[in-house]
Amino acid sequence: WVIAFIILFQPEIRRLLVILGKNPLFNVFVKSDEKSVADILTDAAFELAQHQHGALMVYLKSTGLRSVIESGEVLNSKLSKNMLRSIFFPRSPLHDGAVIINNNNIEAARCTLPLTDKTSIDGRDLGMRHRAGIGITEVADVISIIVSEETGSISIAEKGKLTSGLSKENLRKLLTKSIISSKDKGIKNFIDLFRKQK
Repeated sequence: WVIAFIILFQPEIRRLLVILGKNPLFNVFVKSDEKSVADILTDAAFELAQHQHGALMVYLKSTGLRSVIESGEVLNSKLSKNMLRSIFFPRSPLHDGAVIINNNNIEAARCTLPLTDKTSIDGRDLGMRHRAGIGITEVADVISIIVSEETGSISIAEKGKLTSGLSKENLRKLLTKSIISSKDKGIKNFIDLFRKQK
């Protein structure tokens, strides 16, 4: 019956999806969820920085990175601040490498990332963690959050560019903006696909 309903009312369902995609209320629900992801990542990054526990977190803005995920330990666990703190605790067997995050899910930990060819930025030498954080953003649609083990400073990398020395509020704003824009793009692509099929 469900399949018959979908086939019978396919044009109406398409129109409903288009209307929902244009409705600001629909976007509010999507954005409020993504804002909570930004909050978790921000809070975790600053707690790790406070203890100078190095960390590299990669948020997927689109699907992919299967080979990177498979290079580490697949977790498929719910995203939480405590889980990230546990992973990057120095004595944890998972603390080396990167954590891959997809929506509200930690896909994998201890993942190996490609390194950028850059060895320094603005006269400052880049360590392996920062080179990996930048490198993955050069080849995939992701955003990296990097916590320095040496200084406790926090940086983000996106599209090959590194922004360092972020305050908690600035990090939260940048993550929220980046995550929301990726979800808006995904919704638009979904709606465009239905429009083309009409």
